[in-house]
Amino acid sequence: MSRFDTQSLYFAYGSNLWLQQMKLRCPGSKFVGIATLRDWKWIINTRGFANIVPSDGDIVHGMIFELIPHDEDKLDRYEGVPRAYIKRTIPVEFIGDTGYGVNIEGTTFIDALVYIDEIRVADGVPKAEYIGRINMGILDALQSGIPRTYVDEYLRRFIPADSLAN
Repeated sequence: MSRFDTQSLYFAYGSNLWLQQMKLRCPGSKFVGIATLRDWKWIINTRGFANIVPSDGDIVHGMIFELIPHDEDKLDRYEGVPRAYIKRTIPVEFIGDTGYGVNIEGTTFIDALVYIDEIRVADGVPKAEYIGRINMGILDALQSGIPRTYVDEYLRRFIPADSLAN
């Protein structure tokens, strides 16, 4: 039995970039690296929360976590599956432990669980309480290796920096 028989790999791109929030929501989770999803774009949707939408030429960076089944069930509830988000498995370019995924021409691809709102795909305004959580996630994402240029180009279009995140 491999480690993938009992665990899922999850691509976090919103407030779950905040390591403390992930540890509270999913105590059995383990951060294992960062990943890139090409031809998708990060937005705040009309519900006021992060979402990703297909978009040629754009990119989404995120953090990969191993999830045990119990934590995946808890995360489904936090993410409002199936009302707010649906779950999809999408191949992402993984930067991390080479024991994961399939290496194709120097790039490691993994199939990752991603939460997507396929109904509310237009730009919106972030909920006030969400701004602080995203900013904490941005700090952890930057420390984990997600490029500042990505944060500045995509996330800062919607999320103002606050005094805690500077």
